[in-house]
This record gives sequence, C-alpha cells and structure tokens, in this order.
Amino acid sequence: MRTYTPRASEIERSWYVVDAEGLTLGRMATEVARVLRGKHKATYTPHLDTGDHVIIVNADKVALSPGKAEDKRVYRHTGYPGGIRSDTYAELLATKPEEAVRRTVRGMLPKNRLGRQMLRKLKVYSGADHPHTAQQPTPLEIDGARARS
Repeated sequence: MRTYTPRASEIERSWYVVDAEGLTLGRMATEVARVLRGKHKATYTPHLDTGDHVIIVNADKVALSPGKAEDKRVYRHTGYPGGIRSDTYAELLATKPEEAVRRTVRGMLPKNRLGRQMLRKLKVYSGADHPHTAQQPTPLEIDGARARS
C-alpha cells in the first residue's frame, strides 16, 4: 500500500468567511487554524499546506472571558536590551483587534516555514466589510463557539 500525497496542482483552495461577532476568541481560533491547516479535508497531509483561505470580519466584537481579558498578557520585544513590552488582551483588543485575533490563530499553527505559509492565507478585518468579495467566500459555521450570555 502506498501513501497518497497530493501534488501542488491537485490542491484546491476555497475561501471561507467567519463573522467573529459574539464568538469566543479561543474557540473560534481553533476552528480557523484547523481550516488553515487543511485538517477538514480528506487530502490532509501534515507536511504540505492543503488548507483554505479564511477571512475574519468583526474582529473588534470578539468575546473573551472577563478574567482572561485582564490577566492574559501579550508580549513583544523591541530588539534592544530590556526592550520587552507587554499589554493585556483587553488593551490589545481595544487598540488592535486584528492583531489580537491573528496572534491567537498563529499560536495554534505549526512553528515553522509551513505555519508561516498557512498564516498568509488568513485575512482579519475589524469591521464588517472586506475586499475579498470577488473570491465569493462561503460562511464557515463554527459550532460551540458562541459566547455565553
């Protein structure tokens, strides 16, 4: 028996759109990472990028647990000695919601060249509009990711 490996010409990529309004950030990010990796397809191959493109709209309306919004920190480094900077997720969601969603999804992808290639297929927008209507994206239903009321 031989293992099937799809060629680059055989990989078909679809476009999906996710409305993040009211969705829990972590639960949404796991589903988006799964689609970016291609694990939802029968032709999934761990060493190839077989995933689809994902557009996330309304990133500024994503939900986060109240405790996590204030306790979880986001770190970045300027490159200079002593240049570590940190913000809470609540501050990051208020100033740069696209970056908060992108960072969360990035943490769920492989930490190598392949993961960076997968992350390029993610488009995040804070408003309800996006410039990818020509690709005719289909809505991606995310089960169990609705915020608790």
